[in-house]
Amino acid sequence: IGEWIPPDTRFPLEMARDADVGSNSLLTYQLTSNPSFTLAMKEIPDGSKQPELVLERALDREKQNSFELVLMAVDGGKPVRSGTVQVRVNVTDANDNPPVFSKSVYEARVAENLPPGSLVLRVRATDADADANGRVSYSFGNVPDDVHSLFIVDSDSGEIRTTGVLDFEEKNKYIFGLEAKDGGGFTAHCKAQIDITDENDNAPEITILSLSSPVPEDASIGAVVAVLKVRDRDSGENGQVSCELSGEAPLSIVASSGGSYKVLVLAKALDREEAAFHELVLRASDGGDPALTGTARIRVTVVDANDNAPVFSQSEYTVRVPEDVPVGSVVVTVTATDADEGLNGLVKYS
Repeated sequence: IGEWIPPDTRFPLEMARDADVGSNSLLTYQLTSNPSFTLAMKEIPDGSKQPELVLERALDREKQNSFELVLMAVDGGKPVRSGTVQVRVNVTDANDNPPVFSKSVYEARVAENLPPGSLVLRVRATDADADANGRVSYSFGNVPDDVHSLFIVDSDSGEIRTTGVLDFEEKNKYIFGLEAKDGGGFTAHCKAQIDITDENDNAPEITILSLSSPVPEDASIGAVVAVLKVRDRDSGENGQVSCELSGEAPLSIVASSGGSYKVLVLAKALDREEAAFHELVLRASDGGDPALTGTARIRVTVVDANDNAPVFSQSEYTVRVPEDVPVGSVVVTVTATDADEGLNGLVKYS
C-alpha cells in the first residue's frame, strides 16, 4: 500500500473455504487489532462475504514501513473450527520528504596554493524516503564564475575539491550555495564558506618613486635623495618588511609612519673629489619563515661644488735672473691645480 493512499480505501483479502455445508460452513472473519486498519465485509452475488482490509488513517513509511496482521476465519459449527492467514502490509514510499543538510553553513580553512584536486570540505544531506526518492545528488547553486573555476563538487559524495590554485592575495574568502536534490525533485540548500589562509609566497617589492641624482656635493645633511615604496602582498608577519642598506653610501633610511614608504636622506657630507658616485643596494626582507627578500640597486652621482681653492705646486719660487735678460724672456713658470671639475677647476693667473 502506498503511503499516499487516502484513508477509507479498501483492499480485498482472500476468502476462506470450508468443506462442510450448512451452518458448519458459515464463515465469519476477525482481524487482529491495529489502529491503522479495520476489517469490513462485502456481500458478493453468491451470498458469501468478501473480507476487505480498510485503511483507517494515512500511512507514513518513514515511521512504520510494514504491518503484520492475522486474519481469522471462524465457521458456525460446534465445536467451532477456525483457520488463520498472515497478512503482511508493506508500505511503499512516496517522495514526501525533502533532503536535509546536516548543517546550514559548512566552514573550512585551507592554505593558499593547495594543489588542484585537494579536498576542501564535505557536505552531507539525508532524505528519509527510500530508493530513488531518498537518493541525494549534490551540485552548486547559482555561483559566480570564480567559484566554478576553482572548485568542483562531487554529485554523489558531496566532496568539494579544488580545480585551480587558490591565492590569498587575490581573494581570501569564498561563500557560495550548494544544492541537494532527491530522485523525486525535492531540493535542499546550504552555504559553504571557505577561508583562505596566507602562505609566504610573495617577496617584498621595491618601487623607486623619486630619485635625486646627481646630488650636489654641498647638499646639507638630511636632504632627501630618494623616496621608495616597499610592498609585500602577504599578510601578518609574512607581509611585515624590514629594510637595510648595503654598501658604504653616506645615506640612511627614514621610514614613513605607515611603514610602506622609505626615504633615503644624506647621513653625512658628500665629497665629489673623494667619490664621484655611490652604488648601494636596498634589501627588503619579510617576516616569513623562511624569509623572502627583494632588492633595489640605486646609483647616486655627486655633482661638483666649488669647494676647493687652487693650490700652487710650490708655496715660494726663487729665481735668479741676469740683469741683461731680454725683455719678454720667460723668467719662471708657476703651476697651480684645482681639485674641482669644469669651470670650478679652471685656473687663471694674475
